[in-house]
Amino acid sequence: MTEPEARALADAIVQVSANQPPSEALKLVEAALARAPQQPIVLNAAGGHMVRSGDAGRARELYERAIAVDPGSKVLWLNLATACRSLDDKKAEEAALDKALALEPRYVLALLQKADLMERLDKPKTAATIYSAALDCVASGTPVPQNIAAALTHAQAVVNANAGTLETFLERELGPVRQQHSGADQQRYDACRDVFLRKRRVYTHEPKGFLFPYLPAIEFFRREDFPWLDTLEAATEDIAAEALAAFAGDRAGFKPYVDFPATTPMDQWAPLNHSQDWSIYSLLNDGDSLKEHIEKCPKTAAVLAQLPLCDIPNYAPGAYFSVLKPRTRLPAHTGTTNTRSIVHLPLVIPEGCGFRVGSQVRAWHRGKAWVFDDTVDHEAWNDSDQIRIVLIFDIWNPLLTAAERDLVRAFTVGIGRYYGAGAPELGSR
Repeated sequence: MTEPEARALADAIVQVSANQPPSEALKLVEAALARAPQQPIVLNAAGGHMVRSGDAGRARELYERAIAVDPGSKVLWLNLATACRSLDDKKAEEAALDKALALEPRYVLALLQKADLMERLDKPKTAATIYSAALDCVASGTPVPQNIAAALTHAQAVVNANAGTLETFLERELGPVRQQHSGADQQRYDACRDVFLRKRRVYTHEPKGFLFPYLPAIEFFRREDFPWLDTLEAATEDIAAEALAAFAGDRAGFKPYVDFPATTPMDQWAPLNHSQDWSIYSLLNDGDSLKEHIEKCPKTAAVLAQLPLCDIPNYAPGAYFSVLKPRTRLPAHTGTTNTRSIVHLPLVIPEGCGFRVGSQVRAWHRGKAWVFDDTVDHEAWNDSDQIRIVLIFDIWNPLLTAAERDLVRAFTVGIGRYYGAGAPELGSR
């Protein structure tokens, strides 16, 4: 059967399902299935009829047959999930939705149904997170059917309710720290919290995590604000030697920097996902030392121990050797939060390497460090035929006060505790 014939048959199923008595419609649907038992479009249309007529079990079987022929159809996986929902098979429903989202992470209908499933599983925080993703997709222009207005209204209500619950939770968590610094100006922290809770619009930086308002968007900070850079730069030869030794002797320790699961929208990062073209050798990760790597790079570790790194339990600092392979360019991107700043110490810099932060383009020079705000749009490139290696680590934004650092530290830990494994679903039924 040709594709036009199969499509005509599917259209006929839809017509008879809508306009014929159930018993007569079923006869015609079965006849169509007998003519095209392996055509996904026909099986899908027949499955839709079975759902409408209340036979979710038969619908599931038809969708599964269609998927066996066409597993790359997000619509078939979503329809299978809908049939599983009617059968109250939540595990199979979630698995089908994940398949649909792996094919299209911004599939709004699948996001809405998965969020609804999380509500039925009594996981309101997870539901709010997924509803938020769906709303973001709609706001960014992802096309959606007109008949989902009610679902989007519900999604916004759930997101708003979760934000209110999170705000109450954080105020309780941060109460002691607020009291400790009751005499300090907390206005910038309040704005930071409100931006995270989506109560305030961001106009300057473009962070991927949370913004701390009223900090100026400084592309590269003044060197004289960091006198300890002299200590770092003085150790360039030792640090570079350890980086090169690690690259030569522990290649397996270098992991792709971009490492997203299939269900994550990757956008400009898709060509680099799971790629060794941009790899890192971590010394500190989320505040923890990687003992095996530290033992191989003791001089680097000793220097880092002397520096004022950003310190947030379970989150910071991070420190790693960043390797950019020949003829590799990193797309323009922004970092997580402007409460931290990023330090680069160039170690192996062939000709043809460059770096841009905002409007400023700079060439790396071996042993000459700089500090920049990575929430400002930036990019890097290695147009040479050799590897480029830079030591990268994070420090606090130098413009934060001691009180604000304490507040941001507690704020970050509080968010992690709210969403962390084993945290109770506050507000659940």
